[in-house]
Amino acid sequence: MQTFISETIQDILKTTSSFEEVVFVLPSQRAGVFVKQQLKNEITSGFLPEVINIEEFITRVSGIKKADSVQLLFHFYSIYKTIEENPDSFDVFSSWAFTVLQDFNEIDQHLINTREIFMYIRDVERLKKWSVKGSFQETELMKDHYSFTEKLNDLYNAFYAYLLDNKIGYQGVLYREATEKIDAYLANNNQKKFFFIGFNALNAAEELLFQKSVTLASGEVYWDIDATFLNSNHAAGNYVRRYQKNWKYYQQNEIKIIGNWFSQPKNIELVGASKNITQVKYAAEVLAQKSNYNHTALVLADESLLPITLNSLPQQVAAINITMGYPLQDMPTTNLLLSVFQLFITQEKLSKTTQNLFYYKDVTRLLKQPLIYRLLLSNDNSISDVISEDISKENNTFVSSNYIASFLSNIETTTQQAITMVFKKYESVNEFIDRILQLIAVLKDVVEGLEKEFLFRFHTAFTQLKNFQETYAYFLDLKTLHQFFKQLIASESLSFQGEPLQGLQLMGMLETRVLDFETVILVSVNEGILPASTKQTTFIPFDAKVAFKMPTYKEKDAIFSYHFFRLIQRAKNITLLYNTESDAFGGGEKSRFVTQLSLLKDSIKVKTVSPKVVTEAKKLQEISKNEEVFNKLKELAAKGISPSALTNYLYNPVAFYKQKVLKIKEFDEVEEEVAFNTLGTVVHDTLDELYTPFEGKFITHSTIVKMEKDVALLVEKYFSKHFKNGDISTGKNRLIYEVAIRFVHNFLQKEKELLQNDINKLKIIATEKDYSASIHVEGIDFPIKIHGQVDRVDELNGVIRIIDYKTGKVEASDLKVKDFSVIRDYKFSKAIQVLLYAYMYNQTHNNSQDIQAGIYSFKNLNSGFLSMNFSASRTKDLAVTPEKLATFLEEIKVLIQEIYNVNIPFKEPQELAF
Repeated sequence: MQTFISETIQDILKTTSSFEEVVFVLPSQRAGVFVKQQLKNEITSGFLPEVINIEEFITRVSGIKKADSVQLLFHFYSIYKTIEENPDSFDVFSSWAFTVLQDFNEIDQHLINTREIFMYIRDVERLKKWSVKGSFQETELMKDHYSFTEKLNDLYNAFYAYLLDNKIGYQGVLYREATEKIDAYLANNNQKKFFFIGFNALNAAEELLFQKSVTLASGEVYWDIDATFLNSNHAAGNYVRRYQKNWKYYQQNEIKIIGNWFSQPKNIELVGASKNITQVKYAAEVLAQKSNYNHTALVLADESLLPITLNSLPQQVAAINITMGYPLQDMPTTNLLLSVFQLFITQEKLSKTTQNLFYYKDVTRLLKQPLIYRLLLSNDNSISDVISEDISKENNTFVSSNYIASFLSNIETTTQQAITMVFKKYESVNEFIDRILQLIAVLKDVVEGLEKEFLFRFHTAFTQLKNFQETYAYFLDLKTLHQFFKQLIASESLSFQGEPLQGLQLMGMLETRVLDFETVILVSVNEGILPASTKQTTFIPFDAKVAFKMPTYKEKDAIFSYHFFRLIQRAKNITLLYNTESDAFGGGEKSRFVTQLSLLKDSIKVKTVSPKVVTEAKKLQEISKNEEVFNKLKELAAKGISPSALTNYLYNPVAFYKQKVLKIKEFDEVEEEVAFNTLGTVVHDTLDELYTPFEGKFITHSTIVKMEKDVALLVEKYFSKHFKNGDISTGKNRLIYEVAIRFVHNFLQKEKELLQNDINKLKIIATEKDYSASIHVEGIDFPIKIHGQVDRVDELNGVIRIIDYKTGKVEASDLKVKDFSVIRDYKFSKAIQVLLYAYMYNQTHNNSQDIQAGIYSFKNLNSGFLSMNFSASRTKDLAVTPEKLATFLEEIKVLIQEIYNVNIPFKEPQELAF
């Protein structure tokens, strides 16, 4: 295809026979690779021209080296402290200094009179606080802001002078100095001829430099512009039309090169996709249909989509050239380093610095980082898992460095030292940076490829920070370093290396300048992305930008318009994708450029795509019973089935299978807050210890009064046992501790009311007593053992009661059973449990007398003892007779027959399918 580069070179060759003293200046280094390749195709012999990008040209003219953002920030803070009487700390300063430097850069690039614009900004702020009545009230924040605007000019002048003395600067400094030195530079290089190729929106400094270069050095500027946009009022041609009108050069020379490519036939498809991931997946489908990618570009208007794009490309894309950087904040190594910071940030927040204790979640998060996990592998098992499991087992909310070190004794010494160093007590910023560098040095030996590049980038960054800290000592504490590190990773990226001339080109919008492709797939053509949002971070008011002819969002919209239409003006196959869904990540509205394009091209194909959602009913889990399963069930019958296991089967047979056949236990987690079952266990054990000394004895009102004195001590004792290493002194845990005490006291209060005036006689028979019974079921040739622990058995006024404690809420209706056939309903699970306890008690003691069985609900103590009620009317039938238990047992046998029937699978109930 005829590209802008080939067209430009062919035109230059008409007037230039030798390139020995010719310099090509391009918008980007990437474009230079394509220019050189085209020159090889066009020139058979002789010298190639020197090909440089605009930044290199400006550096040569200015004689100043561009400094990176981190270096500039430290230098700027040094100057700031000499001017400000009460300077901000470095972390506060860095939060606004980046914005100030961006403003300085823009002011210098557009050659604005700094004294005038800073006075303008100062006067605007003075007007804001002016009041006729003189009653304007300034807050401290407002005072700081006004003080800042008053000193802007002083800050700029001092910093600019400092940079010139050191021959370094931000880009704006290079531009301003280049305009001062361009005449001398051109005079010293009068034999050279400069060609500026593929530019569009020039800042004021570039305009001056280009005009002087083409007039004093007989250079040329080749604009990449189409007649459709230049010869109309279209925004894409705004800048070139202005240059054509205002430059004296164009009063005698024609503008080059005006193309007519946009009007040619094109295959354009506009695709609305739900969510960003759908855009990327559809783009991958388009690519999958191609066999050759040498003239294909996948362009991401939203460069944050790069990570998911890299994971979505079709397998046949063998060669790929990525022209945008991979954001540091998206790298796995970033999460690892942030995890190290978080250890100490949380430690300080929770006041554990003195003891050097670390919050368990921060520890496990660090240990589960892929690189650390791999580093601690030993015999195919990772020590990370061992430590995490032990933390859960011991319920350690906080762990010490010695605790971590105790697990590392058998690993390689260098690795052991690096990990131990991470958990060492924080001493200083310098020492902390050293431990990060030491960790990176160890990790580099267990990684390869891209991961090694990630580590090297962070090694470079922390080495630089260490050097600055040793020189300036601006990081006063770890919090400041952490804040700066987060700012650094948010603005930095890792550049890819590849072969630009082969395969698929994966690009950002700015990198498409000068380059042309036959097939273009442009992702995220949404308003707010193309063009970008009008929201700008700057200290320069909009009216000041207008007054000093600085670019505002209107000019920037024209720049985006140019890039969009230039990208597609020579392409033949174009796919434009936009996000149709409006959510927290933007989207919803297609770009205004698409609307403009539809007015210029009436053959656009429009379609909408969305993920394929397959709706199907959830298939209920079903496990058949083979011989092995039956043998496990037989073992269970011999060992004993608890009432809660039977009710669990009623709720979900598959859950019963997992727990009792497969013996899958719930995953142990650190109990940071007291769990409800722990609360129940503490209350049960406290009551057990209070009543155990009175087994076989009658208790009285005075007995309960004595018990009350020991409640708090016993509750604390059992919290220490069951909530080991947990803290119940503060917060929610303290409240739960008080709830446990209240539960026990409320129960004892009910007991006192029962025994008041010696009206009732209460004898404690047993507490927390284990009972069991064997059941012979027809069709099963072995006995089924039922076993369980009864919380309390007592005798009230001659009637034996089987009692179960429940810390949850139980109503009387839960224990009202009119017909034993309903016992198969999980709703009556509590009734099943207490009736089985009653059956086991009768079998153990050969009891043939009527008894009662029921529950004390600690959340419903006002209802007292909730007894089984067999009445079909409002009257009460509380007696648990041997006849009723026999009828109940027949229903239990039917349930057991089902469990042990090999032809009936364990099947998930229908109600769990939703």
